[in-house]
Amino acid sequence: MNSNSFLNSITIGILLSLGLSSSGYFISQTMYNAKVAINTAEAKGLSEKRVKSDLVNWQIIFKIDGSSKTEIPLLYKKSEQNQKIIIDLLKENGFKNEEIKIGVIDYRHDEYRDADGKIVDEKHNLIGLINIETNQVDKVSKARSNINKLIAKGINIENRAPTYHFTNLNKIKPDMLKEAAQNARLAANEFAENAGATVGGIRNARQGTFYIRDAGENYGDTQKIEKDVRVVTTITFYLTD
Repeated sequence: MNSNSFLNSITIGILLSLGLSSSGYFISQTMYNAKVAINTAEAKGLSEKRVKSDLVNWQIIFKIDGSSKTEIPLLYKKSEQNQKIIIDLLKENGFKNEEIKIGVIDYRHDEYRDADGKIVDEKHNLIGLINIETNQVDKVSKARSNINKLIAKGINIENRAPTYHFTNLNKIKPDMLKEAAQNARLAANEFAENAGATVGGIRNARQGTFYIRDAGENYGDTQKIEKDVRVVTTITFYLTD
């Protein structure tokens, strides 16, 4: 055997050795992973809680219109009067100054022309906005009914539906996550019992997203005072024989 053949034989032997060694690593790694998978159980734990909104936003829009430019000063005066009537009524219903935000009275002018471009009619509109942001969520329903009574007095009002919000999620998160984890362990215990194993410590855990929905609804979170809060936690437990 010449020197080149000898070197080639040595090279082939080294490569085969490395190949077997490498294969042995991946086989042993696969067996290890398989063993871990057999000796763990993944379980999901649910926690649900019904809560009450702690913040509400409510908008009242009032309008007044005229058909002549000469009426504009009078329209502004009338708008300010209507604004005061609404605010006084809100205060009578228990809302504080800091909860009532007064918007700017907006002016809009519309002209209507015939086929020759001549103005045949015009409208001068004043639109005011009052926004209520409060933690007194229980007072809004009655106040809305009382505000609507102003329509009978000739005040043009758009009484918009309030939006209710729950802002104290961080206060209930710890207890809900604890309950979700406990429920996940109960599920894992049931699985382990059927498999003749025992649930041990936690290998890893994934916290799900907290969802807030109007009570009894699958979507939407602003229309009802009561809300449903939901979270699902996924936990992988070790199992022992």
